[in-house]
Order: sequence, then structure tokens, then C-alpha cells
Amino acid sequence: MRKKIVAGNWKMNKTYEEALSLVSEIDNMLKDEVSGDVTVIVTPPFPFLHAVGKLTQGNDRLHLAAQNVSEHESGAYTGEVSAAMLRSVGVEYVLVGHSERRLYHHEDAQTLYKKMKAALAQGIKPIFCCGEPLEERDADRHFEYVGQQLKDSISYLSNEEFDQVVIAYEPIWAIGTGRTASSQQAQEMHAYIREQLSRMFDAEAAFNCTILYGGSANPGNAKDLFSKEDVDGGLIGGASLKSRDFTDIVKSF
Repeated sequence: MRKKIVAGNWKMNKTYEEALSLVSEIDNMLKDEVSGDVTVIVTPPFPFLHAVGKLTQGNDRLHLAAQNVSEHESGAYTGEVSAAMLRSVGVEYVLVGHSERRLYHHEDAQTLYKKMKAALAQGIKPIFCCGEPLEERDADRHFEYVGQQLKDSISYLSNEEFDQVVIAYEPIWAIGTGRTASSQQAQEMHAYIREQLSRMFDAEAAFNCTILYGGSANPGNAKDLFSKEDVDGGLIGGASLKSRDFTDIVKSF
């Protein structure tokens, strides 16, 4: 049975006090309202990882992720954060290849592969993000585009390494553009991703891989999205900054 995951990506939001308040609210709501068959992940900014990690440590309901990781183990890389550093404060998952990192920081496929390797070496599970921009969707090249993203980074992992990876599909064309991706469009891409993974590894590994939807999921559409055969949860942006909205999404399974 594939793991169901709802991960909240806080991006560059919240102060220290707000971060602690948010995670405490989420934890209390999960305790009171949510069954234990969904893995719930919070992904705060770097300065809050240690404090939030203390709240998630030993907590079966709530898990900690980082928004980024360096491909380097250590050294003169000002401003970078290594996988060993993340692991030392309780990080269990890390985002790799988020569309904003690809766009604003020009992270290429080889860099993303190295980041995954660095995370895996420290026992941290990568959440590998992929997805097509508007021009690729409109040109009907969306499957080819996402397939190439997977081939250029994921395919170089070993079978054992791939077993630790979560995939997150981001339909970039439907985020902040006024256009909406339907649950059927999400299902089509998730099924395509799973098919590509089965060719890179094997059918069983692909079947067992959790694939999240990262396209503006909210309490209103999460139930429909999560009902699709190949949608195993969500990578949640804006809605993860509100404890009620986020826990309502978790309850949508």
C-alpha cells in the first residue's frame, strides 16, 4: 500500500513565533481529528527547523522537512546548508527541484541529482518536484517535458535509492495564472509519471512510489484530487499556512 502524504511547504513565510504557533495548532488538530494513516509533513524555513524539530521529534503524527539542501557535504559554500546539518536537527524529508528553485536559482538536472544523493546519504528522503510551464502545456508537450525531467535526474538513482524518493507533480501552468488544473488532468500526469518510473526501475517500485499533487490544492478540491487512483496526497503551498485549511486537506482522504 502506497504511503499517503500531505506536506505543507511554507516557503518564505512566518516569523519564529508564528511558526511555533502554527505547528502547535496543526499538531493539536491532528491529535483530535485525524487518523494515523496519513503522513503529515511541515516544511518551515531554515531558521525555524531546530525549534519545529523539537515539536515533531518522536511525534508519529507530524514529520519535518526542509525546503532545500546543498549538493555539497561541507566546505566554503557561504549560505548553503548540508544534509548532515539538516539531519542533525531532525529533518526527515527535503524538497528537491521545486519549480521556484529551478526558475529563480537555475538549478539544473545534474545539481538536483547531486542534491538527492546528498540527502539520501544522510537518510533523508527527497521529495523530487517536477512539472511543466504554461508554454509546454499549451504546445501539448507536457508529458514529454515532465518525462525528460524524470529521466535527467531520477533515472540515475539505484533501485534502493529510488525506494526512498517521493515525487511531487507541480502543474506550473495552473499556479498563479488564473487557469485551473482538473483532477482528471492531475490523474493523467500522475499515471504518466508512474509509467515512466516503471520503465526506469520496475513496475513494483513505480507502484509503491508516492506521487503528490502540487497544484494549489485546497480544502475545496482536495477530496476530489485524492480520490484519483494515482494521486497519493499533496504538496500544499498557501493553504499550509492556515492550520484549519491544512488539517482539512489532511482529512480529505
